[in-house]
Amino acid sequence: MKNFLSISNYLVLAFFSLFILSCDSDDDDGQEMEPKMEANIVATAQNTEALSSLVAALVKADENANSDLVGTLSSEGNFTVFAPTNEAFTALLAGLDGYDSLEDFDTEEEKALLGKILQYHVVAGTAAASTDFSDGQTITTVQGESVSVSLTGGVFIGDATETDAEVVIADVMASNGIVHVIDKVLLPQEVLDALMPEEEGQDLVEIVVEAETLTVLEAAVIKADLVATLQSDGPFTVFAPTDDAFIALLEALGDDYNSLDDFDTEEEIALLKDILLYHVIPAQVLAADLAAGTVGTALTDNSIEVIASGETFVIGDASDTNANITGTDIMATNGVAHTIDKVLLPQAAIDFVASLNMKNIVELAQETDDLSVLVDALVKANAGLVDTLSGEGPFTVFAPTNAAFVALLEALGDDYNSLDDFDTEEEVALLVDILTYHVIASAEAFSTDLTDGQMLTTVSEDMLTVNLTGGVFIADATDMPASVVTPDVDASNGVVHIIDKVLLPQAAVDFVASLHTPNIPELAMSVDDLSLLVDALVQADAGLVEALSGEGPFTVFAPTNAAFAALLDSLGSEYNSLADFDTAEEKALLAKILTYHVVSGAAVTSGQLTNGQMVTTLQTETITIDLSAGVQLDDKTDTNANVTGADNEASNGVVHIIDKVLLPQEVIDALHG
Repeated sequence: MKNFLSISNYLVLAFFSLFILSCDSDDDDGQEMEPKMEANIVATAQNTEALSSLVAALVKADENANSDLVGTLSSEGNFTVFAPTNEAFTALLAGLDGYDSLEDFDTEEEKALLGKILQYHVVAGTAAASTDFSDGQTITTVQGESVSVSLTGGVFIGDATETDAEVVIADVMASNGIVHVIDKVLLPQEVLDALMPEEEGQDLVEIVVEAETLTVLEAAVIKADLVATLQSDGPFTVFAPTDDAFIALLEALGDDYNSLDDFDTEEEIALLKDILLYHVIPAQVLAADLAAGTVGTALTDNSIEVIASGETFVIGDASDTNANITGTDIMATNGVAHTIDKVLLPQAAIDFVASLNMKNIVELAQETDDLSVLVDALVKANAGLVDTLSGEGPFTVFAPTNAAFVALLEALGDDYNSLDDFDTEEEVALLVDILTYHVIASAEAFSTDLTDGQMLTTVSEDMLTVNLTGGVFIADATDMPASVVTPDVDASNGVVHIIDKVLLPQAAVDFVASLHTPNIPELAMSVDDLSLLVDALVQADAGLVEALSGEGPFTVFAPTNAAFAALLDSLGSEYNSLADFDTAEEKALLAKILTYHVVSGAAVTSGQLTNGQMVTTLQTETITIDLSAGVQLDDKTDTNANVTGADNEASNGVVHIIDKVLLPQEVIDALHG
């Protein structure tokens, strides 16, 4: 668009001549009266020859049914209006193809566009004098976009073009606001986009497609699904590697990468996309704009380095080899391309190249003789751990030696001679817990990254503690920490520290302890004074031995042999031994007596009992706790039982030995019925 002309000096005088100040003289004091300003903004413009084009434009825009600019600017206000001169409108029309006069705005769409231009000159709600403006100020117009103020060398108003308008007559007061006469028609971006559509041309993708030396780049852009991105508005700057540059990259990757077709996994295609985005700057940078320094790329958090080299520049990436610029300023409709002789590599690509020759954690363990039992354990667990630890990571793994696993098996006892003895569902689940207790996910912690007292959260969600006193030690739920005997074994997906002990979470510690703790029937069988209780459990023939050998937890009140003898005496001559409970009815009655001594779902120690507490038994009736003289149990008889041996721990509960067989009401009724 052509630059607008400044208004001539005579217009200034002509404009001011239209405003006549009325002054009444008072014979007594001779004081001047304030100037009278009765004309509104539209009337002021109508009375000013230099603004006749502005008036004509307002009228033209108002030919649309939904426009009433004349009425609005004649209303109460307040308004601030930047009023372009006739010469300003002449310059605008001269710069527009197909517009010789305002009459050429003859369609409804064009009149609406003219209205947008005029609204861009109006600020509603304030009458701002030139002295109210500040340098750099932005002012929102009725059209919606803003103009800017510059006070350097005068008062200038900036629009969406590169040329500012100068205020040639400031502070013309009207009844409903203030007018500043300017020497240029202001244009918002909305109007520029409508009046001056972009010239046709090739976008960056089309340029690459037509270039004979960029065929591999073209294929890479398609494979990485970046065509739409590089055809979008931009602007972009693309450093375009030649075909020879891509061939050199493929050679560096090794025999598995002979063409782009070998980027066939999801991970590899994502890497290719990242590499390509690393060649894109989200701004237009011409060769003349290049300056030494770091430049951010379209690959988030990754930058390239523009490096001065003689009279030109080279491009540095995350590698040790820079790219030379072989062609510059290939212009596109959405940016610019420069050709280069090397594929730029971000750090992720450097790491990928390095990983091609590096084993992952599982492969590393498989190739280490002293970790063969660990590999067997991962396979035995059958919980996807091999696949997981072969994945992307990163992981930190504390890897127990073969000797460490042998020591664990010895600690477990005669029933565990190899990993094959983890053959129940519960045991395999425990093995999984133990193995995942050795893995830290989403972290690659070398020994130098560890700190004394540091707490590490494992995949099993248990904690490990780092101890750096006298070496590197890893503390588990036992009293014996593991020593790191070989630290920092680097893998493609993490780091391995070889340790001399299998780490045990609390669940494993409890399991090991349970192996040496009898369950409730085993505990009873090991106590001579509970032999009649054991006989009673068998005689009842109700599956009570199996039930009390289960997981629990249970609380059992266990009557002594003397207690059972006293019960038999009280029953009379028909009951000389437990064998006399020989009918189905009597066995059921014996089972009722025995289940009245069992509380299911809790292992309650004597210290947890409270005076007067009502305890519901497996038989369904309750026992009352009496702590007035020791620990006594009140059943449905008149005689309490005394706890003579409390808190005997079993693997599945706790046993309290008592001196009386407890009787529920159901049994009392049956015996005396």
